[in-house]
Formats: sequence, structure tokens, C-alpha cells
Amino acid sequence: MPALRFHFLFLRVSIIPVRARAGAMFVALVLAGCASPPEGVLSPVAQTARDAAEISLLVATTRAPSDNPGLLYSGERGDAIDFNELVVSIPPETARKVGEVQWPKKLPADPSREFATLSASQFTSVKGVKAWYQRNKSPSGRLLIFVHGFNTRYESAVYRFAQIAHDSKTDATPVLFTWPSRGSVFDYGYDKESTNYSRSALEALLAGASAAPEIKDITILAHSMGTWLTVESLRQMAIRNGGVPSKISNVILASPDLDVDVFRQQIADMGQKRPKFTVFVSKDDRALTLSRRISGNVDRLGQIDINNPVYRQELERGGITVLDLSALQGGDRLNHTKFAKSPEVVKLLGQRLIDGQAVTDQDLGLGAELGATAMSVSNTVGSAAGMVISAPISIIDPKARDTFDAQSRRFGKGLGDSILGVTTGLTGVSAGARRCDPAQNICR
Repeated sequence: MPALRFHFLFLRVSIIPVRARAGAMFVALVLAGCASPPEGVLSPVAQTARDAAEISLLVATTRAPSDNPGLLYSGERGDAIDFNELVVSIPPETARKVGEVQWPKKLPADPSREFATLSASQFTSVKGVKAWYQRNKSPSGRLLIFVHGFNTRYESAVYRFAQIAHDSKTDATPVLFTWPSRGSVFDYGYDKESTNYSRSALEALLAGASAAPEIKDITILAHSMGTWLTVESLRQMAIRNGGVPSKISNVILASPDLDVDVFRQQIADMGQKRPKFTVFVSKDDRALTLSRRISGNVDRLGQIDINNPVYRQELERGGITVLDLSALQGGDRLNHTKFAKSPEVVKLLGQRLIDGQAVTDQDLGLGAELGATAMSVSNTVGSAAGMVISAPISIIDPKARDTFDAQSRRFGKGLGDSILGVTTGLTGVSAGARRCDPAQNICR
């Protein structure tokens, strides 16, 4: 398969700091007791169920193939990019909750109640990939590329992205980029190095998609450690070509496991020809708390306090929209996958962000819209406290600033200043900018 295989000559090295192992042990204890799905869920079932949905994904991977046909790929590093089509059956709406992956309890899976694999096939030529795209292309020519995070097996990435593509109801053509993760909390170091190993492969995928005339617009949705891979690949592309291709218009970073100082420099390195960035943050993200502890105690981008004036000012200069999910309840025990498990956020992804719309609704900012919706749901309309505390999602969106400020004045409080304020370039901000302690609101 020479046409589809980009070969690497990287050494396979896995160095795991003692602190990383200790931290991973903590996560393992947090997750203890969670039932694991049976191994081999990618073996196709004979047929799907009535009213079940079918999602076809193009999967590009730098993982090494597995001898187990139910796994397809392992967590080890391959020497090429392989392309596959996975067709996933999703249970009828009456048998599931939006935001959840209904894992099989045993094999074969029951498509009437569980996610199931209908087919899995590898492409042996560029012609096969093009034919898949023609069958599944969006009328708008929009492409959605998902990059998963740490501790994710191949099948977990496939099923999670199928859930996101289905629940968000986006019309974008779904493409998954899955990198070598061993799917173990004890392999944080290995997984991090695997993201570096896969940078050029993701860049090649993005460059190829950008060059295809039938693809009009590309959105990248990246989660956790996958955000490092994504931003590094875009930075590499920008340095190589003098900017990021204009077709890559939108990058969504969900719970980014990114050192805030490094992110500042990555954005600066991209220059002005870069996509629009939207960042999902949550102060109660326990996985990022652990990452911070084993990464020099530097704040992670996905856990910043948007009320911290220094962060607000930097993001404001960077034109970066931040969505704070801290008050949103539910999701996993570590509060690390709210972007995919929350029905409200999945709906937001599909109706606005993935579909390439600005974070506005005519002249009304999305922040104001979601705030009003949240206040209505929580019966706190007209309450200043409700705007700050009860709303599930706080949006930092420059278009919403004036609307919120007007509401704030009605309640006699400067709430707009306290929960909003992000618009326009981290360019020119030095890597030595002050570091702040959000807990104490002290900057040094």
C-alpha cells in the first residue's frame, strides 16, 4: 500500500517519570470499579436493528496493526499511516441517552441496545479513500477531523467519535485521526511521546485535505493530550508554509492538556494566518489537575480560571473564544469529557462550532443565548446570581460582551466584566509573562 503509507524512522522510546507513575496510580484508583467493555468489539455483527443509526467514519492511524481482527490496531507505534472505513451502528434514540456510548456487555453486541460494528475495511489505494469521500461528502464540503486524547484505545476512539458525529447532528464529513495510545493510565509518558511521533502524519493528512478541491472547509476537534498533537501539527505547518491553509478555519480544543506558556508560544509561532480557536475549559477537571502536578506545576490550558485578569487579557488579544464548563454537572468521574457527554455541549458543537458558524446568532452573542437558556431551565431568570452560578455554560465571546454588560447594568452589577472578555492575539506576548495562581488570584 505504498500510496497510502507515509513511513517514519523514529525510535520507539517510552520513559515514564516516577511522578507520572504515582499520579497514574491515583487515576487508576479513581477509575477503579468501572466496568470494562469486552475485548474485540470491532468484529462486525451480522445485521443492525430497526431504527438504529449508521455512521461511516474514515479513520487514519499511525498505530501498529493488531493480529486480533476485533481490535484492528494496537497501542504501539506503526511505521506508516493506514486508512480504514468503520461503519458503526448506534442504538435507536429510545434505547440510549445523548452523550453516552452504550458499550456492549458481551459479544456479539446487541444493536438494539448497544453500539455495534457493522463493517471494518482497510483502503489499499488512494482511489478507495476518494470513493469513500464521494459517498459520504457533505453538501457544504465541510470536513470534521477528530483527534482523541490520552489513554484511548483504537476502538474507544472509533465509538466515541461515532457518538459525537451522531449526537451533534453535524453535516460535516467525519474523519478520525487516531495516534498510538496504549489505553493505560500508567503510560502517560509513552502516550505523550506518541503525539510527537504523529505530528508529521497529522500534518500530511491536513495538507492533503486542504489541497482537495472538493473539500471547502475543515474543522478540527481535539481532546485532552490530542490538543498538543493538533496545535503542534498546525504550528509545524505554519512554520513550513508561512501560515496555516485557510481551509482549516476552525480548531476546537476540548479540555486541552497544554501548558499555558507553551500554548502562548505555539500561537505566536503560527503568526496571523491561523484558524479561529475555541477552547473548552473546566476548573474541576481532575485529570488536568494530575497533569499539572506531573508537568512542573504549570497551569493547563483546559483548567484556567477565566476570571483571572491576566488570562483574560491574553486570550482577548489572541482572538480566542473560551467556553467555561465548570458549572456543568455530569460526565465522567474526572470531569474530563464534558464536551462529548453533555447533551447541551454536543448540541452546541453540531449547531454552531463544527458547522463553521461564528459564535453568534445574528447580532446576539451565543454567550447571552446560552445564558438565557440556562437561566430559564434553572428558574433563575432575573437573578444576578443565576447568571454567574447557575448557568451551565459561561461563554467568553466578544460578540456577547455588550449584551451581557447591558444585562449586568440592569442588575446593578458588573457581571459582564467578571465573566466575559476574550477576543484578539497572543502575538507579542512573551514566554516570560507573569504566571498566576488562580486559587489566590495572585500574579507574579
